[in-house]
Amino acid sequence: MTSGVIEASAPPKGSASKDWLRALELTARIEAAPSRILPTVIAELAQRQGAAPALVSDRESFSYAELADRIGRYRRWARVQGLAKGDVVALMMPNRPEYLAIWLGITSVGVVVALISPSLRGASLTHALKVAAPSQIIVDAACEAELMAAAPLFAAEVWVHGQSRSGARRIDLVLDDGAADGSPAGTPTVTLDDRALLIFTSGTTGLPKAANVSHRRIMTWSGWFAGLMDTQAGDRLYNCLPLCHSVGGVAATGAALVAGASVAIAEKFSASRFWGDVRRWDCTIFQYIGELCRYLLAAPAHPEERQHRLRIACGNGLTADAWTPFQERFAIPRILEFYAATEGAFSLFNVEGRPGAIGRIPPFLAHRFPAAIVRYDAESGAPTRGPDGFCVRCARGEAGEAIGRVSGGAGAGRFEGYTDDGESEKKLLRDVFAPGDAWMRTGDLMRQDGEGFFHFVDRIGDTFRWKGENVATTEVGEALCAVAGVSAACVYGVTVPGASGRAGMAALVTTGAFDLAGLPAHLAARLPDYARPLFLRLVPALEATDTFKPRRQALAGDGFDPGRIADPLYVYDRSTGAYAPLDAARFARIAAGAERL
Repeated sequence: MTSGVIEASAPPKGSASKDWLRALELTARIEAAPSRILPTVIAELAQRQGAAPALVSDRESFSYAELADRIGRYRRWARVQGLAKGDVVALMMPNRPEYLAIWLGITSVGVVVALISPSLRGASLTHALKVAAPSQIIVDAACEAELMAAAPLFAAEVWVHGQSRSGARRIDLVLDDGAADGSPAGTPTVTLDDRALLIFTSGTTGLPKAANVSHRRIMTWSGWFAGLMDTQAGDRLYNCLPLCHSVGGVAATGAALVAGASVAIAEKFSASRFWGDVRRWDCTIFQYIGELCRYLLAAPAHPEERQHRLRIACGNGLTADAWTPFQERFAIPRILEFYAATEGAFSLFNVEGRPGAIGRIPPFLAHRFPAAIVRYDAESGAPTRGPDGFCVRCARGEAGEAIGRVSGGAGAGRFEGYTDDGESEKKLLRDVFAPGDAWMRTGDLMRQDGEGFFHFVDRIGDTFRWKGENVATTEVGEALCAVAGVSAACVYGVTVPGASGRAGMAALVTTGAFDLAGLPAHLAARLPDYARPLFLRLVPALEATDTFKPRRQALAGDGFDPGRIADPLYVYDRSTGAYAPLDAARFARIAAGAERL
């Protein structure tokens, strides 16, 4: 068996194999009906279980029959507007059931919906609209002011859902004025191959890119997660993740809807309301992101945090140090961790529930999902090539960039790329292990243990070099979060005048239990010298993205200058082995190269 790719063999026995086989069975049916897309599935369920709840929230709730009707009304709107197959409509709205009805209806006639984050402002919003190039924009009244500041730069017609302050047409009123379009007669045939959504990446490297998401991808994600979680009609999934992203908006919701289950939608995550919501909605599943779990662990005990019917939590980013405490404190019977990319060609599922692992590819599926970890050169920003010109596989336990083989077919390995062909090409590696092959770069450093489980190490864009060594911000962050009194940490590299590479710095959110004097010994026991942060910044909170990831680039841009930063700053003093306050005088000595770091 080679170290980078798991060879094919017979399916194993046990509960994990049942999960895999269930998911394979559900996804195998997809290609047999190329015109059966998610709106079609909902219409079928409306006929069978029309009164059953589909989407519930504090704002509105839809049974399957009501959701199908709402989808039909948006289908009619799209047809009345003369939108053609392939045209783009942008959608900017906070979490609510109406959000899903909108894109399900519009995409059912072949129109593409660009999911715009409701938190975008200014240049970021302008960039997203420029990339999507919509002819129509649907915006919630709560986001209208921000949208209108950018909309004049584009030729798109704006429709407001709710009371408009600008005088724009109200789509909710137009929608209610007439019957739903229940018949697709006269509309173009929409198939799995057609593009349905544009979902924006996080912009880890450069500005956010719009990933193409086909109807096939929506159905495949839905089938995989429904199978692996064994979703049944009686399940209710709690979703407080942004609907404009692939996990909260497609994978989680789709996994419930294809099974005839229901989704409880919260407008946003709240640690104080989380367990009350889960119990109030009688949820059996919830979708997480790792930082969400950390927030819940850091929150005070809630009287309902163990009084629930949850049977499984599914998500990504739950690190080894938080896994067991989270599962034990909140009485979660099962955790399904996964790793996937919106644009595709690489995914992993930790079906076995191994704490800290992001998944593995079972031997009997290795031929369908070829994956490898290759050596990565931080200086060039690309995988290392050997004397023969091909990439070099990592040994077990060695960190490198994870890649997934791209196929030209409809199934596994399909790479759908971005709206920008140039950006799509940058995501691909060619002539990797053989002439003419193509593999998708994940942009993530991983390592594989002796049993084949993949472990996340760091984002390539977040890793930095100091003293000739690569520093993985994720690993340093985990070591810091294990310190008593540290409730959150964000690690990044900062430029030091006269020094090569970037020095480690950490922004910490702390409580009264934090012991600064004991921190060096704690880090020395867990991290090599070059990886220990030289600078500390104590912050009241970490500003986060829609997916609860700290805004690392903004912190790194501040550097370690006390003249720019009001928060308490510290620098590691090698002469005393302790962290000392960083004032203007000391900063000047460091900047002049008069103090060794």
